[in-house]
Amino acid sequence: MASPVFRGKAITYGDDVNTDVIIPARYCTSFRAEELALHCMEDLDPEFLKKRRPGDLIVAGNNFGCGSSRENAPLAIMGAGIACVIAKSFARIFYRNSINIGLPILESPEAAQAIAEGHEIEVDLGAGRIRNLTTGASFTAHPFPEGIRAIMAAGGMVGFVRARLGVDAPAQPGRERKRSQG
Repeated sequence: MASPVFRGKAITYGDDVNTDVIIPARYCTSFRAEELALHCMEDLDPEFLKKRRPGDLIVAGNNFGCGSSRENAPLAIMGAGIACVIAKSFARIFYRNSINIGLPILESPEAAQAIAEGHEIEVDLGAGRIRNLTTGASFTAHPFPEGIRAIMAAGGMVGFVRARLGVDAPAQPGRERKRSQG
């Protein structure tokens, strides 16, 4: 499987970025990424939607995505066109929700500490390599195992399971689904 490479500018935040500021609860009536994106980060960073461009990256401190367990938070980030989130650490539920919906994330305390707002960043997700193209510095993160990379490449857990079940996919010889005769 080909390893995705992302390149964009860094938008930086500090520690403990809560899911309630990633996407405020008042907008969590939708699970559509494009609708959630309209309000992504608005309580923390009212200029976020103006300064971000498709393919940019969020770089943050410790405990990114703490707070409630809503999947709307990584959906809002993905809908806003953010290619990847790099942080010193992630709240575990945000980490898992990101994998479930296919939002690329990497933990790298060194990279998160050294990258500044506006730096041009390149990420090789499969290799766990992060390059700061502005300063020339390189960093590593633990890459995801092949199974998790397959989930993310499928666009998240739903896409992965659908592909495994052959739903909306061409039938493979010898793997046709049998219908119940009930």
